[in-house]
Amino acid sequence: SFIKTQKYAKIIFMIRKQLSLFIFRWLISGVGMWLVINLFGSIDAGVTHGFWLYATAGLVFSLVNSIVRPLTTLLSLPLIILSMGIFALMINIAMMALTIYILPGVHIDFWGAVLGTITMSLLNSLVNFMVPTRHS
Repeated sequence: SFIKTQKYAKIIFMIRKQLSLFIFRWLISGVGMWLVINLFGSIDAGVTHGFWLYATAGLVFSLVNSIVRPLTTLLSLPLIILSMGIFALMINIAMMALTIYILPGVHIDFWGAVLGTITMSLLNSLVNFMVPTRHS
């Protein structure tokens, strides 16, 4: 009974840790998308510029990068190898453009997607550098 309770406590701790990490990443993605949309994109006049737009943008970006990107990378692996990794940048730009396309009332051009991809990459690199992750 005591051992079972310890197991459950450890599982609950791991779930809370993963949930906290997900929420933190979502927040960072939301802030990054706020930067990208306001610097390089445009929002239609009828769309509210509030918290929910950027929270949704961060969530959509996270979902696109965790679901669509791995499949796209796997399917285009020969092109990535032949281009010595340059095609991976094109995939990242396409993921940014897809995220913006999914968001209603938000627009970005190709060069905005390129600069947005670079911005999000720098932001994620900074966060990964500042917040150590320990795999145990």
